[in-house]
Amino acid sequence: MKFSTLFSCAFAGTFALATHSAAAVTELNMYYPIAVGGSLTKVVDQLVDDFEAQNPDIKVNAIYSGNYDDTRVRALSALNSGEPAQLAVMFSIDVYDLIDQEIISPFDEVIDGDADKAWLEGFYPALMENGQAEGQTWGIPFQRSTIVAYYNKDMFRAAGLDPEKPPTTWAELVEMGKKLTNDDTYGIMIPSTGYPYWMFQALAIQNGKKLMSDDGLTTYFDDKDVVDTLKFWQSLSQEHGVMPTGTVEWGTLRQAFLEGNTAMMWHSTGNLTAVKNAAKFDFGVAMLPGNVRLGSPTGGGNFYIFKDTSDEEKAASLKLIKYMTAPEQAAKWSIATGYMGVSKDAYETEALQNYTVEFPPALVARNQLEHAVAEFSTYETARVREGLNNAIQSALTGTKTPEDALGEAQNSAVRLLRNYQ
Repeated sequence: MKFSTLFSCAFAGTFALATHSAAAVTELNMYYPIAVGGSLTKVVDQLVDDFEAQNPDIKVNAIYSGNYDDTRVRALSALNSGEPAQLAVMFSIDVYDLIDQEIISPFDEVIDGDADKAWLEGFYPALMENGQAEGQTWGIPFQRSTIVAYYNKDMFRAAGLDPEKPPTTWAELVEMGKKLTNDDTYGIMIPSTGYPYWMFQALAIQNGKKLMSDDGLTTYFDDKDVVDTLKFWQSLSQEHGVMPTGTVEWGTLRQAFLEGNTAMMWHSTGNLTAVKNAAKFDFGVAMLPGNVRLGSPTGGGNFYIFKDTSDEEKAASLKLIKYMTAPEQAAKWSIATGYMGVSKDAYETEALQNYTVEFPPALVARNQLEHAVAEFSTYETARVREGLNNAIQSALTGTKTPEDALGEAQNSAVRLLRNYQ
């Protein structure tokens, strides 16, 4: 055989092998949010890099997309414009709308065998509630949270309060808040921008009331005890003077706490590591106080797989999701961020066991799951939620009474949900 012929055959074989190898790589576009600020994108990028190193046949483009609402808009815009997107981390509470728009696939159609079923059953049940609807599982927990109470132990000491005994009731919250409030510092700040409905749901649960039915079809905004809940939130500033009047900004509250502008704040556990790394004072973390009962809604984002995705891409997406939520990775994510490990097995890893011994506040959000409820979610959830957010803010700023504000939000929700009943 001539050298030129041999070379041609060898080149053709090499080219064919290279083409086959390139074709064997499955590429995934994954949109994801960061709701608490900071450099958590670096944590996601590292997890993705580690996954790709173990799975060279899968290429993952992790696309940071802003907050939860921004991420939903960007991911769905990409799908509508024909750009490929195979999976995303989006609000756990988006599930009803995503199902209604026929955008996502249930995991029941993707998993296969007893091992996969056991994987689904390994997540904390409270974190699965927002991802399950109509008898199927649509979302897998990832960056999940409860609201926790951060408090400045040094300020507690200075006010003559026991730094190991944060408020456990609304009455204690007001009483301690008054002792902690002075010309430079408020006793408590609860954010009322960004996700006001979330904080309000926590207060409502503590007052013994749910804001919505389990099927996402009914809201209870105008219930007397729900109205009383908003009156209590309003009273923290207007009657008791332990919280600023008007709205409290979600995005700057962590810094306000770190700068000593408030002795206590309610915020996502997703802020925990950032507070730990930045605080120049002794601080504590506690479950939220209660009135009728203790309680916080869960929160955060779930993994979803988009419906218009090939079987090969769905299999690769499932592999990525399993990796990202596996105990070792869940432990790394929890330690790096403050978000919860999403399974009991995550807390049994050596890394998270050692970390929680060293830093017990990392267990507070997980322990609060015992008192947690599913985050507020309905069909037409964005519009229903917007009406509730506006009602909360109008009451806190004094432009409407709690009765009028919540009555209008309820009427709007009834109109929006009528077609789904």
